[in-house]
Amino acid sequence: MKSWSRPWVPRLPGNGQPPRLFDTSTSTFVSTVTSGTASLYVCGITPYDATHLGHASTYLAFDILVRSWLDAGYDVDYVQNTTDVDDPLLERATLLGIDWRVLAESQTELFRGDMEALSIIPPDHYVPVTAVIPEVAAAVDALVVGGFAYEVPSAESIDSAPDLYFDSAEAGEATSWHLGLESNLDRADMLALFAERGGDPDRPGKRDPLDPLLWRAARAGEPVWDTVLGLGRPGWHIECSVIAVNRLGSSITVQGGGADLLFPHHEFSAAHATALTGEPFARIYSHAGMIAYDGEKMSKSLGNLVLVSRLIEGGADPRAIRLALLGHHYRHDWEWTDDALVAAGTRLALWRAWAEREQHGAPAIDSLIAALRVALSDDLDTVAALDAVDRAVASGTAPGTAALDAVHALLGIDLRS
Repeated sequence: MKSWSRPWVPRLPGNGQPPRLFDTSTSTFVSTVTSGTASLYVCGITPYDATHLGHASTYLAFDILVRSWLDAGYDVDYVQNTTDVDDPLLERATLLGIDWRVLAESQTELFRGDMEALSIIPPDHYVPVTAVIPEVAAAVDALVVGGFAYEVPSAESIDSAPDLYFDSAEAGEATSWHLGLESNLDRADMLALFAERGGDPDRPGKRDPLDPLLWRAARAGEPVWDTVLGLGRPGWHIECSVIAVNRLGSSITVQGGGADLLFPHHEFSAAHATALTGEPFARIYSHAGMIAYDGEKMSKSLGNLVLVSRLIEGGADPRAIRLALLGHHYRHDWEWTDDALVAAGTRLALWRAWAEREQHGAPAIDSLIAALRVALSDDLDTVAALDAVDRAVASGTAPGTAALDAVHALLGIDLRS
């Protein structure tokens, strides 16, 4: 699947440092220094109600990571999926009275446009789940053969075929993964989140209420694929495991996404990948915080969404939206208000007026480059980075070409357009 057009990223003199990131599995800061290509997997959207600011904030955080890696001189291999077949998508399509494939494609196209408007660097591989069903089925079959999956009878399947579930206990004994490895949650919290976020803890026949679905046998009226497992479709977590492992290898540098994916999605994506490869899924697990609106976490279920496309249609400069999001550290939860966009617009106007005084003969090495690199190397501290630009603007000194290139390359804000 095509992603979106890649923005131009200026090349700066010298190299920055690969950032350290907060790793949720160890609750410590871990360096992203690598001897080879830096690899990144970020869970993509389920394409309906795209693109809200929670989406945008998450993908912007990992855009800053990619920009920092590029500035460090690294090659980057970035994979993102789109969950273009899933229960919530099917339910929304039914509610709207349209084909689920039409809904998925239209919302994916809207997402592409929003990402391009926000100057988000696209993934190198943008992979819809519907394009990899045979790969996923083969992986589930391998888990069955390896003893990591078991059958649960289904009275609803059209051919009496069983559903297949992941055996968490077996994986915990036979691999380096164990339940809670990434999330560090206790069992009571896991059970609550599992039920809230698409799990089925009360399903009869499961060995453990927390065991996740790997393969759903065909049901009447649902999309199905004919595979090595017979008719059916994948569970949610195994899709990301297979897409990541088959394109990035057995142990990636960073697994990223929103904090609401920490459990169960990322926990079990890592479990499946480890069971398939025998290696830890990722060196670092990184999660972006949640954005609230009107006092509640911005979410599809609550309907309190602020959409990027509507802000742009209302006249907002995409750079101002980007600045409003960058004004909060990616790991922190915060609440969006209309004032946030107004303040970002004011900041953008000041920065653009400063950029109009650009001095092309200024020294190639600018102190602002160093300040931005230091800020972003420390867990992608965009708040400190914006403050550094504010100080440069307030100093009254006209910017050199390198300064404006640094703002463009590292923060994704082109002040010359």
